[in-house]
Amino acid sequence: MRLRLAPLSKLLLCLPVACCAQDSKYPPKNQLIPGPACLASRGLGGSPPCSDSAHAEWLNDITHWRDERRIRIGYDGSRYDHSAFGWTQSSFIQPQMMVQDRYFYDLVSRRYTVDRYLDDLDRRYGGIDSVLIWPTYPNMGIDNRNQHDMIRSMPGGVEGVKQMVADFHRRGVRVLFPMMMWDQGTRDPGKPWPQAIADLMKELNVDGINGDTQDGVPLAFSLAADKVGHPLAFEPEGSPSDEALAWNLMGWGQYGGQFDFVPGVDKYRWLDARHMVHISDRWNRSKTNDLQYAFFNGEGWESWENIWGIWNGITPRDAEATRRVATLERGLGAGLFSFIYWEPFFPMQHYGVFASGWSAFQSKAWTIVNRNEYEVEGPQMTVPHGGRYLDLYHGVELTPQREGDQDVLSFSIEAHGYGAILQIYGEPGNDVRSLLSKMNALTARPLASYSDQWTALPQQIVEIPATKKLATTPEGMVRIAGGHYLFRVEGIEIEGSNDIGVDVQCPWEDSPRRYHEHAIEMKSFFIDRFPVTNAQFKTFLDATKYHPQDDLNFLRDWSKGTYPEGWANKPVTWVSQDDARAYAAWAGKRLPHEWEWQLAAQGFDGRTYPWGNQWKPSAVPVPDKGRTMRGPDDVAAHPEGASSFGVMDLVGNVWQWTDEYLDEHTRGGILRGGSYYQPQGSMWYFPQAYRNDQHGKLLLMAPSYDRSATIGFRCVADAE
Repeated sequence: MRLRLAPLSKLLLCLPVACCAQDSKYPPKNQLIPGPACLASRGLGGSPPCSDSAHAEWLNDITHWRDERRIRIGYDGSRYDHSAFGWTQSSFIQPQMMVQDRYFYDLVSRRYTVDRYLDDLDRRYGGIDSVLIWPTYPNMGIDNRNQHDMIRSMPGGVEGVKQMVADFHRRGVRVLFPMMMWDQGTRDPGKPWPQAIADLMKELNVDGINGDTQDGVPLAFSLAADKVGHPLAFEPEGSPSDEALAWNLMGWGQYGGQFDFVPGVDKYRWLDARHMVHISDRWNRSKTNDLQYAFFNGEGWESWENIWGIWNGITPRDAEATRRVATLERGLGAGLFSFIYWEPFFPMQHYGVFASGWSAFQSKAWTIVNRNEYEVEGPQMTVPHGGRYLDLYHGVELTPQREGDQDVLSFSIEAHGYGAILQIYGEPGNDVRSLLSKMNALTARPLASYSDQWTALPQQIVEIPATKKLATTPEGMVRIAGGHYLFRVEGIEIEGSNDIGVDVQCPWEDSPRRYHEHAIEMKSFFIDRFPVTNAQFKTFLDATKYHPQDDLNFLRDWSKGTYPEGWANKPVTWVSQDDARAYAAWAGKRLPHEWEWQLAAQGFDGRTYPWGNQWKPSAVPVPDKGRTMRGPDDVAAHPEGASSFGVMDLVGNVWQWTDEYLDEHTRGGILRGGSYYQPQGSMWYFPQAYRNDQHGKLLLMAPSYDRSATIGFRCVADAE
């Protein structure tokens, strides 16, 4: 039931204004306004039930706070009336999607698969309204590509990304990209960031921007977008100032430890109900709190499962609850939820059941949550007599019990469940009938019958076929004798703690984890003494005429088919894992497993670095901490960096490709050795792994995106 409403900025002028100084008994705590004190959990000695007067006193108090707060900040909500931003008020479900998600891009056909991605979400939890597409962190900082260079490196470049955005729009889904104002150590964009963002987003026809780590996106970014004729909706991650609500039309609700039994009222929704909040609670494996707080506040949810390549999938119960909540919110429409007449904590008859009332002209609805661990049924609420009452959640009409000039409504609410009531006069319209029918079918099966068991997503290692076994050591290679080797390594991901699902699942493990340890009986093998050089790679190209189908960024630092003068003995970079595999196959070799690489670097004595247990600056290139990158050193420039086997250039010059892991949604390449490039200014750049017992995991999307100025490779061959 979508309503045509007057602009809220005009309606606000008609509201009463408090004349006294700010004196609220219920000031916001961070982003949430606490409910009436009488609703607090009843412990020893109990507490009196909430009276109508107690509720009215609380509602008057927070209304007074809102009215005066708008005066204090000089609030002007006219931007919400802009025709370009109407979509924000009905953007209830928004995932943060990693571009490496295998449902989003098909490596074999080399095309974006937007329909496959959206169809999966439709099937699993009822679909989405907008999508935050994430192409940057945690890979950014592997070289000096800035946040926009990472977008331009996606398959098809700018034109490919533009068509992908159009594919989302074709399905009615709005598109956001992130901006990282902490990205001040990579390539300078050559213009102020507000202008750079506005220009590229206009070119891509993007709808909005998420401000990563930002407590409010400054007005300058909105003004820059307006100036180029492509207004953008900005959505900061953190809590903006109250004043910034006027131009930050969306935001996140990272309530965290504030998920109390009694729901809080979101401060920003209360200040302006047109402001869309997406609750973001990425690591929690149960989403009941997220969904119940969202439904109570008439706001949205960040349905974030792929967290930097770590899969925290939604359980079947949460998925079904999402489908039902989203269906109701979309069915009621932004007209109700973005209107000023919102009555949180409408009086209910059962303990632990909380409702918000939403009114617009002749329509009124209630969104209800049961915070109890048990079902509640029977009389639930008392309303003024008049009209008809529809139980939208169950898709049926209610028969009220008349008590004087009031009606008592009875219905059931599941444990940790939901309810929705709509008051109408006369016959329901077609949209309401459709919603009733849809919800009646959805709720025929109780939520309790869906599993709430969370499981980790299993991974597999990509097979590396063995080479022909060699009897003698090939030129340029070193023999590594086999033996009993205790392989210990940890992933250096910035986030994810030690939770199951972080990093990779080695072949001997039953789940992904950050710390890996396994005793391996190693067979003898040969490994390149140095990483493959530009000169060696050119010999391969001349012999095979190899050219990848996805050639964006291929040998990006070369020109006219050859490397720069003086770069013959520098390690070749800007090659994908597939490019490296092609070279290795031509040479009769293969890429190493990371335990082979690590043994060649560490030896059997478990040393910390190839040369010993103490860091030695002279054994590695001087770090490059600038924004332009000078290029790697020659492979033989640092003989002091040799391992006990005489293998060179293992650490600190260029990262080196080894294994690849994949699961249903993500691929990751294991990088060893670290590089000379150290972008400055932020802890969020791709971290270095110089120690022999550490590895990096680069999220893989496509060769164009995966190639880097700091990633090379060396090869191995099997020995008799």
